[in-house]
Amino acid sequence: MRHLMNPLDFTVEELDRLFDLAEDIAANPSKYAHACAGKKLATCFYEPSTRTRLSFEAAMLNLGGSVLGFSDAASSSASKGESVSDTIRIISCYADICAMRHPKEGAPMVAASRSGIPVINAGDGGHQHPTQTLTDLLTIRSLKGRLGGFTIGLCGDLKFGRTVHSLIAALLRYPDIRFVFISPPELKVPDYITDQLREQGVDYEEVIRLEDSIADLDLLYMTRVQRERFFNEEDYVRLKDFYILNNEKMALARKDMLVLHPLPRVNEISVEVDDDPRAVYFKQAQYGVYVRMALILTLLEITV
Repeated sequence: MRHLMNPLDFTVEELDRLFDLAEDIAANPSKYAHACAGKKLATCFYEPSTRTRLSFEAAMLNLGGSVLGFSDAASSSASKGESVSDTIRIISCYADICAMRHPKEGAPMVAASRSGIPVINAGDGGHQHPTQTLTDLLTIRSLKGRLGGFTIGLCGDLKFGRTVHSLIAALLRYPDIRFVFISPPELKVPDYITDQLREQGVDYEEVIRLEDSIADLDLLYMTRVQRERFFNEEDYVRLKDFYILNNEKMALARKDMLVLHPLPRVNEISVEVDDDPRAVYFKQAQYGVYVRMALILTLLEITV
């Protein structure tokens, strides 16, 4: 039995096979429509989510399986004090696979250690968000035709952004990647990440203004400033509008640059950018369904 806690849990070769499967699912959905008939996915979300939870549910339903679970801690026995360990033992009696989101870092790992079924980390605090990273990698590979050989700018909340931390770690395994970190000083990428980049000899740059680097990018990964990660409301209000991507800034970018965003957005990308063909964040959300379908099949060891 295998779990997914971290995007590095899969080798590069295993990821290639996963992405090949996801692309085949996208091209031939009817081929997989009954692959998980009789199987159940439990979505245990101790923290609010729209895209991640619904995309997991859509993925299982698209495979012909069924879904059960809860969408916040208040509607589970966690509100009575039940531990994650006990919850997953109970869920293991009801479902074949579980996707868990939790505000505490490491909680899905605790669940996996006690689980009788595969557990997928659907986000744990500011730590990891591996299925978002798989979505990001599939989007890049499908639209750019490669993983490697590009400059990627990561903009916004680089301190608390688990999607950013996971994506950086995953991209480090591919050749010739250059990172540009775009953030205010208060939200800069953690030192342990830049230390790792220096140790591995990976080229990176830290800048404050998006306008100063957008022309050099093959990919721009925008993130929102996350209110739920702040201890101080004043700091959040001061920083939430630090970056707003609009048509004026997009005019400075390359014609083939792609804009990604894990969503939800607040106002860091103006709606006017949505009509730009380089804005692929809604396509990215669709790729998220395909990659989660492929992941469910892989962890359940179902072949079609």
